[in-house]
Amino acid sequence: MTSIAFRPAQPADLPAIIALLVNDMLGAQREDSSSPPNPRYVAALEAILADPNQLQAVATLDDAVIGCLQLTFIPGLARMGAWRGLIEAVRIAETQRSSGVGQQMFKWAIAQCRARGCDLVQLTTDKARPDAHRFYERLGFVGSHIGYKLKL
Repeated sequence: MTSIAFRPAQPADLPAIIALLVNDMLGAQREDSSSPPNPRYVAALEAILADPNQLQAVATLDDAVIGCLQLTFIPGLARMGAWRGLIEAVRIAETQRSSGVGQQMFKWAIAQCRARGCDLVQLTTDKARPDAHRFYERLGFVGSHIGYKLKL
């Protein structure tokens, strides 16, 4: 019997994570699928792994990476010193979409935030992803804020 597992990413997972990022309508325009991986990806993963407030996670099925997300644990003074969990760069393999893997991955990620003492979990999502918006709302997330980005 096969089961989904969730764990921190390892350097050997980087090509699979990049493949998930590339296999996306927006990622196809901004990611680099070259092999070996672009050194910027390697440096970014090294920085994430070295930072105790960062967690690059993968979902695996029979040891194959089928999903990923990044968790950032943010300390803050607002909300009486509350910690926030920020979920970003969520991707599920095309063959696993609508299978429940995303819901399981979010349940796991939210549990990680609780374990770290977070009072709030937040995420951003591109306006061009209406299916993702519906998914997040089904999980209980509320579109309560407007986010802005400045590309540098």
